[in-house]
Amino acid sequence: MMRLLPQSLFSRMVLILLGGLILVQSISVTFHLRERDRLLFRSNSMESAQRIADTLRLLNSLAPADRHKFVATINSPTLRIFLGAPHSSTPHQNPDSANQAASFNILLRDLLGETPAIETTVSEMGWPARQNEGNAFSLAMNIYPQQKVVFTVWARLQDGTTVSVDALPSGGAFPTPPRLLFNLLILLAAVIFLSLLAVRLATRPLNTLASAAEKLGNDINSPPLIETGPTEVRRAAHAFNTMQSRLVSYIQERTRILAAMSHDLKTPITRLRLRAELLEDDDLRSKFTKDLEEMESLVAATLDFMRGVDNPEPVQPVDIMALLESIQADAAEIGQEVRLEGITAQPYPCKPAALKRCLGNLIDNAVKYGKSATVIVNDHDKQLQIHILDQGQGIPEAELERVFEPFYRLESSRSRDTGGTGLGLGIARNIAQMHGGDLLLRNRPYSGLEAILTLPRRP
Repeated sequence: MMRLLPQSLFSRMVLILLGGLILVQSISVTFHLRERDRLLFRSNSMESAQRIADTLRLLNSLAPADRHKFVATINSPTLRIFLGAPHSSTPHQNPDSANQAASFNILLRDLLGETPAIETTVSEMGWPARQNEGNAFSLAMNIYPQQKVVFTVWARLQDGTTVSVDALPSGGAFPTPPRLLFNLLILLAAVIFLSLLAVRLATRPLNTLASAAEKLGNDINSPPLIETGPTEVRRAAHAFNTMQSRLVSYIQERTRILAAMSHDLKTPITRLRLRAELLEDDDLRSKFTKDLEEMESLVAATLDFMRGVDNPEPVQPVDIMALLESIQADAAEIGQEVRLEGITAQPYPCKPAALKRCLGNLIDNAVKYGKSATVIVNDHDKQLQIHILDQGQGIPEAELERVFEPFYRLESSRSRDTGGTGLGLGIARNIAQMHGGDLLLRNRPYSGLEAILTLPRRP
């Protein structure tokens, strides 16, 4: 059942609201049409009852010899009279027709007074079959094709003569006018429009809040929400802005602490380097110097990782191919092999230094662990994809996501030359997400690893 429901809140609210409104409108229209039919039936029955009552009074006042002439004169396509009609059992009627017949019988008795032996039926099947009826009566339903109700009265006159009267209301069946249907369609269209407008106004703040949350995940310094609208919307926007402000303060505080620690560590590291130089044992001096360099690079990498989350660098259009060519030239100077393929259609708006750091980390990893790097650029209307391929051994499938964790290294040794600091890929993914994109790793079919950097092209 849940699978059949729309997935978005807007669609679900529209479905519930429109479904309820259409159901209520349908019930209202049903009651309106039933009340209309009741009033029209009352109007028709009063007219027909008056005609039948006047006819029976005239027949009572006429001599038996004159009644046949009177009947032949007054019979018409909407009224037919049969003298000497035998009494027949009341035909089967549905509940509505039976109720209508009872109401009509009461109305007719009020008009006739104490006239005995009156039985009334209301038929919805057209003219009841009669023997020896004329052609004029057989054409009655063709003259009134929309007529559905026929009043049939059997009565006994004062001298004992029986008479049967069939009356067709002159007003016809009063079909539903096209204007009423048109008005109902206009009303339904107005209800649907107002429902869509109300739901859109109600769900728009949620969409804005969701978009702001996505931007916050990519850029902690994104502009705060505008605190306008209803009370609940203002409260939600204020709470979101407060949360963002606290997160920014928290990250800035941690960055400042790490920067202070890095600054404070420089002095003892420098002293240790000077003391290491005084060592006479070349092998021991080399080990001390290497450990100090690793310590210093670890502190610097940690600072870079934290600054990648809170990067105040402004966004500007950058020629991605020129950026990659500069990285390729830097790699060639130290003997690294980097190949470029593809082309970009237009500059990409980004934070240049951050994106260069991201691409540099990925290319360095490819060269370091895969001997060489091949960079393939695929530029599309909606996104820019950069593939970095190497010829290394790849990464176990279970480790493809873990390598993005801070300080996690596949290489078990503590050597920076073989295992690094474990922050390069994490910094690269942070920078990609800061631009609204993402970074994925996957093993190539035969050998090597492929890093896929996806960056959206914003309008």
